[in-house]
Amino acid sequence: MSYFSMNTWSIHRHLGPLRWTVWNEEEKRHDTHVDPQPETTTLLELPAVLAEKGFGAVDVCHFHIPRTDAEYLVELREAFRSSGVAFHTLLLDYGDISSSDELRRASDMALAKEWIGIAAQAGAGHIRIIAGQAQPDSAEALERAYESLAELAAWAEKHGVRIVTENFRPLASTSANCLAIKSRLGDAIGLIGDFGNFVKEVRREELAAILPFCGSVHAKPEFDVEGRPIEAEFRDLLQLLPDSGYDGPITLIYDGPGDMWEGVERVRAIAKDYV
Repeated sequence: MSYFSMNTWSIHRHLGPLRWTVWNEEEKRHDTHVDPQPETTTLLELPAVLAEKGFGAVDVCHFHIPRTDAEYLVELREAFRSSGVAFHTLLLDYGDISSSDELRRASDMALAKEWIGIAAQAGAGHIRIIAGQAQPDSAEALERAYESLAELAAWAEKHGVRIVTENFRPLASTSANCLAIKSRLGDAIGLIGDFGNFVKEVRREELAAILPFCGSVHAKPEFDVEGRPIEAEFRDLLQLLPDSGYDGPITLIYDGPGDMWEGVERVRAIAKDYV
């Protein structure tokens, strides 16, 4: 049965600094760029807040995790356990495991393995790995993505975490490539379907194609200038969930102006008719 989850991006103006991972091409290494943001709720406090608001799970963007030492990750795991809110997916928001640059690919694979360990320590059930940054018509990049995802899936299994990928970034920006990845790797990896990541002109058809294979969805509508969801379009996409037999978490995303918690509730007010 479906239930509500939330993506931490929905309240990114409440959770403190964003710690973006970037590739330093000149130095051939990973750097972290810090984007200051207010912190009205800590990540350790968030599970209890979400429980009070009736959410069953959360997807956490990796740049919202302020520390990765063992002591902090144990605290985070306990915060989720005591709240009853599941840490569903750690969203690794960086990486190009399909890169033709062997050094870059090896570095990004090593970083992904590091974050798999972090996900395991924090109690996440899944970790989202980006399939690649290459254009979707690159057969060579897709082949490298198959190999990399298979390697990471085997690594994650040893840590009790499941690899998922998403229709996110160029390589997986078509349903054909998402389905090719699932066909090649089968149950070794899962799939997230994001409402907002396919090209708008074919969004409905592309999303309908992958939903039967998705274990979770990111329900992200488009918004008007005041932060109100474009309701008719959002409902059209939400209707695909029961039509496809989808019964996993519906992860709400608000990405508009104003108070973000209020924005989340505007999204939920529409999506509740499909749970």
